[in-house]
Amino acid sequence: MDRGAPSAPAPRPDRPSRPTAKGSNRREELLDVTERVLVERGNAELSLRTVAAEAGVRLGHLQHYFRTRADLVQAVLARVLARSLREVADVTASAGGAVEPVVRSLLAQQEDDRLVRLFTEIWALAAHDGSVAAEVRAFYRDYTGHVAEFVRSRDPGLPPHLCRARAETFVMLIEGASLFRSGVAAEASAATDAELTALAAALLGGGPLTGP
Repeated sequence: MDRGAPSAPAPRPDRPSRPTAKGSNRREELLDVTERVLVERGNAELSLRTVAAEAGVRLGHLQHYFRTRADLVQAVLARVLARSLREVADVTASAGGAVEPVVRSLLAQQEDDRLVRLFTEIWALAAHDGSVAAEVRAFYRDYTGHVAEFVRSRDPGLPPHLCRARAETFVMLIEGASLFRSGVAAEASAATDAELTALAAALLGGGPLTGP
């Protein structure tokens, strides 16, 4: 046996390589393009080839980051929903218990035509894809949770199930309003906005609720 020969190094288990800063930035750029395709061309036109062409890269380059269309959809969905949830959390946390700033901030988001069209496409995806639907349900569950905490802060004596019920009704009202205020289902009007704001504020604890 030749003791002078160095022994071969023991094989090390494979470890997933950490993304570099450049790789992370490239991934975000590709997701930016994907969002743009969803907004401008719709879900029906969303494919790996379309995104690669819009980004000016080879298909193989795109698949280095997102192997399938499903991977791409999940990634852009996670990013969009996380961003929106941060905005909801920031709005409710920074309002200092005041109702009007919360209502105004959430309604102001609906004036962003790009955001409304993006969520319209996400809702359409959720109607036909169970994994997307699960992500969307999780988003609205967390969204409602932030609003319920805000309602509880306004009225600590309100039972938890009523805080949740008011929060869910508020979210339904605000999200449904986007279809009308954005011009998708109708045209926005000052009178309707005034009624919407008053009802939304009442649900958050800014006024009396009428009815049984």
